[in-house]
Amino acid sequence: MTRTIAPRLRTLVLLLLAVAGALLAGAAPASAHAALTGSDPAQGAVVDRAPDQVNLTFSEKVALNDDSLRVLDPQGARVDKGDPAEVSGTTYAVQLRGGLPDGTYTVAFQVVSADSHPVSGAYTFSVGAPSATTVALGGQEAGGGLVGGLYGLGRYVSYAGFVVLVGGAAFVLACWPGGCGVRAVQRLVVAGWLALTAATLGLLLLRGSYTTSGKASDILDLDLLGQVLQTKTGAALVSRLLLLGAAALFIAVLFGAWEKREGAEKRDPALGLALGGSVVAVGIAASWAMSEHASTGLQPGVAMPVDVVHLLAVAAWLGGLTALLVGLYGAPAGTPVTASAVRRFSTIAFASVVALVATGAYQSWRQLGSWSALTGTGYGQLLLVKVGLVALLVGIASISRRWTARLTDTADAAATRRTPRAQPVTAPTDAASPARGGGEPASGSGGAGADGTGEQPGTAAQDAGRGTEAAGAGTEDPDAGAADGGAGAPGSARAAQLARQRAAVAAARRKRERDADSERFGLRRSVLAEAGVAVILLAVTTALTQTEPGRTEEAARAAAASGVSAGSAASATGALTLDMSFDTGGPDGKGVVSVDLDPARTGTNELHVYVTHPDGRAYDIPEVRIAFSLEAKDLGPLPVVPDHITAGHWSASGIQIPVAGDWKVAVTVRTSDIDQVTVSKNAQIG
Repeated sequence: MTRTIAPRLRTLVLLLLAVAGALLAGAAPASAHAALTGSDPAQGAVVDRAPDQVNLTFSEKVALNDDSLRVLDPQGARVDKGDPAEVSGTTYAVQLRGGLPDGTYTVAFQVVSADSHPVSGAYTFSVGAPSATTVALGGQEAGGGLVGGLYGLGRYVSYAGFVVLVGGAAFVLACWPGGCGVRAVQRLVVAGWLALTAATLGLLLLRGSYTTSGKASDILDLDLLGQVLQTKTGAALVSRLLLLGAAALFIAVLFGAWEKREGAEKRDPALGLALGGSVVAVGIAASWAMSEHASTGLQPGVAMPVDVVHLLAVAAWLGGLTALLVGLYGAPAGTPVTASAVRRFSTIAFASVVALVATGAYQSWRQLGSWSALTGTGYGQLLLVKVGLVALLVGIASISRRWTARLTDTADAAATRRTPRAQPVTAPTDAASPARGGGEPASGSGGAGADGTGEQPGTAAQDAGRGTEAAGAGTEDPDAGAADGGAGAPGSARAAQLARQRAAVAAARRKRERDADSERFGLRRSVLAEAGVAVILLAVTTALTQTEPGRTEEAARAAAASGVSAGSAASATGALTLDMSFDTGGPDGKGVVSVDLDPARTGTNELHVYVTHPDGRAYDIPEVRIAFSLEAKDLGPLPVVPDHITAGHWSASGIQIPVAGDWKVAVTVRTSDIDQVTVSKNAQIG
C-alpha cells in the first residue's frame, strides 16, 4: 500500500485517460450505426440515360439536412436540385437536373442515424459509359478527427459523471447515512454532478460540427446549434441539463439541510430524498435510452426501459464502489465507514450484478443478431472484452465480500470486548488535549488503545502533545522571528513549517490507525482493485455505445456485396462479377477485391474494380493491376492498369477479349510501399 490515497487516485485517473483515449480513438471510424442497403441507380451501374432522381435506402431511419445527399458530375459540380426528402420508410431521394451528359457521377451522403451517430459514404454510377472523374472525397469522415475525439471524450466523462453522481448519492442514502457529513464523499458526488453537467454542455456544443463538417471552427456556430436543438439528440441533452438542475437541489438537501437534522427527523427527508432522487436518476438515464441504441431497431418499447435499468444498475454498483473507496480512505477517524454500511452495499452490488446480467443478455441478443457477429464484428469483440472485465470484477468483489464478513465479525467482537469497560477508557482523549501540552503518557492499560489502532495510547498522546508544544513554541514570540530575519518573514516561514509538521504527524497517525485493522486494510485493497477494473470497464462500455452494432455491421456487408452484384447486373445481360479476398500480410492488409467485366464477351468490355475492407467499407489502396490469361491457348497475360475513379473504385474501358474461353483473371493489390499480393479466379468469358 502507498503512503496516501493521492498516488492511487492519480494512477487511476491516468489509467482512465489512457484507456479511454485508446478505445475511443479506435472506435471513432466505425461510428456509423445505419447501413446503406440499396440505391437506384446501383453502385457501379451503367444506365442508358440519366435518371430523374437518386434513391438511397438505409437499414434504419436517418435524419437529413440540405446537404445530406449530393450528386456530383465528372468535374465535381453538383447536379442535384432541391432538398433531399423521404420517399417511403427508410428510402430517401434527391432530384437531379435534366439533360445530364454521359459520364461517371458520384453520389455522396452524410446523414445521422436514428441512434444519433453520423453516417457518411459515397459511390459512383455512370450514364452512357464510364469516364474519368476529378471528384475526390477523401476528406473528413463523419464523426472523426478532433471533433469526433472530443465528442467521444465527452461521452465518457458524461457516463462517468452519471455513475459517480447517482451511485455515490445512493450509497449515502441506502448504506451509509453518516457519510453525509464526510467532506471526501461530498466532494465526490459534487464532482460527479459537475462532470456530467460540463460534459452535457460540451456535447451540445460539439453536436452540430460532429454530425456535419467535423470542423473545430463550427463548434460555436449558433445556426448549427439551433439545428441540433430541433433533433432528438438535442432535445435529450437539453432535458438532461434541466434534470441536472433538479439534481443540484437534491445534492444541496442531501448534504445540507438533512445533515443538520437529528434523530427521528432524519427519516422524513430520507424518504423524500430517496423518492425524488430516484425520479431524477431515472430521468437522466432515460435521456440516453431515448436517443441512442435502445431507441431504434428491434423492440424499442422494451429496449428503452431495459436500458434505463441497465444504466441504473451500473451506477449503483460502480458509483457505490467509488463512494465506498473514498469513504474507506477519506473518512475521518470519528466517522469511519461502518461494517453494516459495507454489508448493505454488498447486498446492493449483488442485486446490481444480477440486473446487469439480465439486461446485458437482452441487449447483446438485440445488437448482435447472430453468433457469428460475436467474433466477426468489432461490436462483438468489444462485448467479449466487457464480459471478461465484468467476470473479473465479480471475482474481485467476491474477495471483498469475504473481507466484509471478517470486518463484521471483528466489529462485533470488538464491541463485545469494549462494553464492560467502555466508561473508563478516556485517557487517549485527555492525553491528546492541548491542555496536556507536555505530551506525557496517558495512564491506562496497554494493548489495544481506545482508538482501535493496537498501539499504546500514550504514543499517540505524545505525538499530539509534541505537535501542540511545537505549535506553542512557534507562536510564543513572533517578534523573535522578525528579529532574526527582518520584516517578520522568518516567523511566518517557521509557522508554516510547524503547520506542515503537524499535518504530517496527523497523517501518519491516521495511517497507523487505518493499517492497524487488518480486515479494513484488506477490504480497502480489494475495493481499490475493483475500482481499477471498473475504470477500464466503463471505457469499454463507452466504446461500445460508439461502435456499430454487430447486426447492422453484418447488414452493411451484405448490402455491399449485393450492391456490387446489382451494379453488374444493371449494366448488361451476361456481365461478370468476381469477388476475391486478399491479405498482403502488412498492417491493415486484408480486404476484398471485386472485378466487374461488362458484357463479359469477346470484343470490347468495360472493367470496374471495387476494393473494400472486410466490413464492407471502401478501401482506397495505392495500386491495383489486372491481368487476363487464357492458358489453354497460351494467351496472355494481357495487362490492364485501371484508372482511379474514387475511394475504393477503379475503372478501365476498351478491354479487348480476343477469344472465348476459361480466362484466368489475376488481380494484384498493393496496400503499402512493400506489401502486395496477387489473387486470381477463373471465369468463362465469351
